[in-house]
Amino acid sequence: MKPLALLSVSNKTGLLDLARELSITYQYQLISSGGTAKALKAAEIEVTKVSDYTGAPEILGGRVKTLHPRIHGGILARLELPEHQQDLDDNQIQPIKIVVVNLYPFAETIAKPNVTLEDAIENIDIGGPAMIRASAKNYEHVAVLSSPSQYPAFLAELKANNGVTTLEFRKQLAIAAFQHTQEYDAAIANYLTSDSEEKSPEKSLNTISSSYTLLCNNPKPLRYGENPHQPATWYQVGATPKGWSSAQQLQGKELSFNNLLDLESARSIIAEFSDEQPCAVIIKHNNPCGVAIAPTIAEAYQKAFDADSTSAFGGIVALNRPIDEETAKLLTSTFLECVVAPACVPSVAAILGKKQNLRVLVLSDFKQSSHETVKTISGGMLVQRTDDEAVQPENWQVVTQKQPTPEQLQELIFTWKICRHIKSNAIAITKNLTTIGIGAGQMNRVGSIKIAVDQAGEQVKGAFLASDGFFPFDDSVRTAAAAGIIAIAQPGGSMRDADSIKAADELGLIMVLTGVRHFLH
Repeated sequence: MKPLALLSVSNKTGLLDLARELSITYQYQLISSGGTAKALKAAEIEVTKVSDYTGAPEILGGRVKTLHPRIHGGILARLELPEHQQDLDDNQIQPIKIVVVNLYPFAETIAKPNVTLEDAIENIDIGGPAMIRASAKNYEHVAVLSSPSQYPAFLAELKANNGVTTLEFRKQLAIAAFQHTQEYDAAIANYLTSDSEEKSPEKSLNTISSSYTLLCNNPKPLRYGENPHQPATWYQVGATPKGWSSAQQLQGKELSFNNLLDLESARSIIAEFSDEQPCAVIIKHNNPCGVAIAPTIAEAYQKAFDADSTSAFGGIVALNRPIDEETAKLLTSTFLECVVAPACVPSVAAILGKKQNLRVLVLSDFKQSSHETVKTISGGMLVQRTDDEAVQPENWQVVTQKQPTPEQLQELIFTWKICRHIKSNAIAITKNLTTIGIGAGQMNRVGSIKIAVDQAGEQVKGAFLASDGFFPFDDSVRTAAAAGIIAIAQPGGSMRDADSIKAADELGLIMVLTGVRHFLH
């Protein structure tokens, strides 16, 4: 009696070559369902349909095909156990030695534009994962292939071992199989969760799932992590490329771990501003060192660069307009690590190419953002909703006697948008829609103000300040006023807000309370 191999695949890449080898070279009897059986018969490869083997027809439009004792008994039997062998004999079940299964294309289906929930659900495979998991569980006796990429190595293993596979080889196949079904189930769970969130957005903003799964694939090893002694890998989240996985790198060295972190910081700031406002962002060590809005993208970049030209050296630049020739010349006049923009005009390739190591990326949509942010801790991870809600100045409260003019309010909005992307304790000082001083990551707020004021220099007179957290005392207000600050945006909420407001009135400052805190750790 020939040994049995079950083949039931959605992706038929390499199927016919594998089937011929199994059938002709190694004398396996092939059993297959649906389209797989048709493909084998069309290629004149001898095959038995699953329905003929089980004696049970495919039903429910193909939803039930392989869910049968003759299939799962043949896969799950522990052949070293006499009682299992007796059950096989009593029920006329033959052991299945090889299972070749890949699943309905759920990820590809949901990636299609305008896919319906009904289409997605019909592409949730049931029998396939059941066979894969059963085969992987019984890897001591069954070899399970869950991807066409495994076929060459599998055939080489058969050739090297006189038509059989080693236990260790089958174990590795089993591990890959369980990883495959895990990713498949995660994709389904994530899709259904997203569908529910779209239908109940208010509810989803206030909840985090009781369990949390990240579907990570397409790993790209990086040269190293934050430091050379730290190995690192970049994983794509989700089955289809999005965010930085969808970006196109036009030139330059491979992206590093730190490049990607800084690029994401730059993207999150650029996403704050309308495409109608040419905006440039320069990032250094995950904090902005220059942000500016101007009539042209070249002017915006030059303003951002001049805001802190020392820190801009070796920085990461994001632009929300295509790179034109004028901007390209400015970008190549100093050392930068990366530049990202929504496009490049064709004529800039030769200009940018003069800096061969400069990484130039095109990301068509800067607005793409994850709904949650994830950080790992020892033995677990922290998940929170991303702090990306639109700034709502209509909800701000002016608490001082002095009121902002419309132009001053626009500057405060700009300052506040920048401040939320600076590490706490965060202070942003701006003037003419350009950062002139940044205080980041200090242990006390007054320290951050002093750093930002010192960086701003003489430009601080008549400038605007934003603080990511409230002022616990009035000393920050007094320090800012003494430097020449004329308006402050802060969340409010301190027990001593009245002291800060009183100091602002005494010193002739404008103060607005935003009602929203933006700590960033």
